[in-house]
Amino acid sequence: MTAICVRGVVVHAGRAAILRGVELDVAAGEVVALVGPNGAGKSTLLAAIAGDRRPTAGTITLAGRDVATCDARALAELRAMLRQRSALTAAFTALEVVRLGQHRADDARALAALRDVEMDGRAQRSYLTLSGGEQQRVQLARVLAQLDGRPGAALLLDEPTAALDLRHQQLVIACGRRAARAGHPVVIVLHDLARAARVADRIAVLCDGRVLAHGAPADVLTSELISRAFDVELALERTASGALVIHAAAPS
Repeated sequence: MTAICVRGVVVHAGRAAILRGVELDVAAGEVVALVGPNGAGKSTLLAAIAGDRRPTAGTITLAGRDVATCDARALAELRAMLRQRSALTAAFTALEVVRLGQHRADDARALAALRDVEMDGRAQRSYLTLSGGEQQRVQLARVLAQLDGRPGAALLLDEPTAALDLRHQQLVIACGRRAARAGHPVVIVLHDLARAARVADRIAVLCDGRVLAHGAPADVLTSELISRAFDVELALERTASGALVIHAAAPS
């Protein structure tokens, strides 16, 4: 069943088109990774799906509901969004930040979400005293708590591994896969093509505001297509175990 439907979406910033007629479907229980060079429109597309950015043209539906007609409360029921950066400046504890994502405050469930991201030991620490990576994990716990009790709600993750060490990058991806297994559609912006190949059911390659290709990782992540998208000479190959290896030409 299609849970997220993007049709002909155009987004402008002033006169400049950031997205140009984008189309994308995401099924319930599916992980779709958005990849592409800087400025390709990945984060803008995710923000449009979340209802944070109003398209100039086109439609986006979540669980059959037009995002453009939804107020903040309705959007909170339909999706949970992890943004690249948090604007939170109040001295909340980590536990209180997670509670912000809950429809009804429930400390036991909030602590369980913190445990999922290995931050339960800092539940009573001020959010502002945490490192950038720790704050990112608390924010992830918040969006996981927001999904609780909302079957089929979309999980939207914008570069969730950027500030994290290797162990916690794997942990974040595992949380996304668990959400998919529970029936949530998951859209994740990633820069690491090898990781996208491992975790995504499908990959959408964005370039210059358009979807250059989308499909299964093995079909989309080809040397020719990725070299064209990133405007750099790359060679992609797979090991015997199926892992993707990327060889980039040395800079001249």
